[in-house]
Amino acid sequence: MIRIHGDSISGNCLKVKWVAERLGIDHEWVEVDILKGETRSDAFLAINPFGQVPVVELEDGRVVAQSNAIIFCLAEESDLVPTDAFERAKMLEWMFWEQYSHETAIAVRRFQKLYEKRAEEDIDPNLMAKGRRALGRMELALLSNDWIAGGAYMTLADISLLAYTRLAHEGGFDVSEFPAVHGWIARCERELGLPHLHEVTDVQV
Repeated sequence: MIRIHGDSISGNCLKVKWVAERLGIDHEWVEVDILKGETRSDAFLAINPFGQVPVVELEDGRVVAQSNAIIFCLAEESDLVPTDAFERAKMLEWMFWEQYSHETAIAVRRFQKLYEKRAEEDIDPNLMAKGRRALGRMELALLSNDWIAGGAYMTLADISLLAYTRLAHEGGFDVSEFPAVHGWIARCERELGLPHLHEVTDVQV
């Protein structure tokens, strides 16, 4: 059995949980409260010197950190990872972009607004602009494809991007302004067996 150390408020942690559940991987979830500083404890740093969640302890005792590295490790040779080298590279392209250009705006703004309780005037306005550009980039990709990397099936790229896109409203983003993204969220939720967080009766899914 693997052990997943994560905080349930974190999209980065949830994506690991979703992949483990989607693939039927036997796992133990260890809740780590980032708001209480539990990732800075000596016990946690002994597991992950980066001081971040998620982190996974594999059955043989080895440890993997960083959400997208973890899900790639767990899902290798599964139907969530394309066998074609080009399609696999396109999946990874979106996963790298998610951490650099998407999560850094949408997740950060969500955390500041929802958990730090910052007033709108105290949040960097560039985060809203950057987040909307990210959603717009996804919208363009999804206008002609059901799945973000352009293949016929869900891949890790979809799960990676779903984590914070699905919660973007908590950061003040209106996902309904991006109809293709809106419908894609519903497809992903249905594929993963997640409850629908957004009304989608008016969206082609």
